[in-house]
Amino acid sequence: QLYREARECLTLLSQRLGSQKFFFGDSPASLDAFVFSRLAPLLKAKLPNGKLQQHLKSLQNLCNYCTSILSLYFPWDGADPLAGAPRAAGTDGSEGEEDPHKRRNQLLSVLVGLVAMLGYALLSGIVSIQRGGVGPAGRRPIAMEEEEEEE
Repeated sequence: QLYREARECLTLLSQRLGSQKFFFGDSPASLDAFVFSRLAPLLKAKLPNGKLQQHLKSLQNLCNYCTSILSLYFPWDGADPLAGAPRAAGTDGSEGEEDPHKRRNQLLSVLVGLVAMLGYALLSGIVSIQRGGVGPAGRRPIAMEEEEEEE
């Protein structure tokens, strides 16, 4: 029953879209974002049971709708919703270096995060640094009151 209702919903969406580019004309609305967010994964994902996916693929206007949005707003992903994005991995499964400064950027990100956390800890009082302590040759500095008592 769930598949039947989902197929019916897809059919109704297809009928409502008709030959328009978007559901409410030539410009996208929040409904388009919502519908696309549900249709694109259904269209692109490899599913164990492809009944609903096959039904969606049979509704050409919804497939064209997804392809149009993908090419318009996600040009790096390609216009074909069924083709995967090209991978930078080599044929042996090793990752290619997409960004030559990737490692440096990761390290800088970690350092900035650590500095920010330490700064927050110091400013909020979670951690405090006490000045003073041991003087030269391992002796503790003498306070003014202790100095007077010794005389």
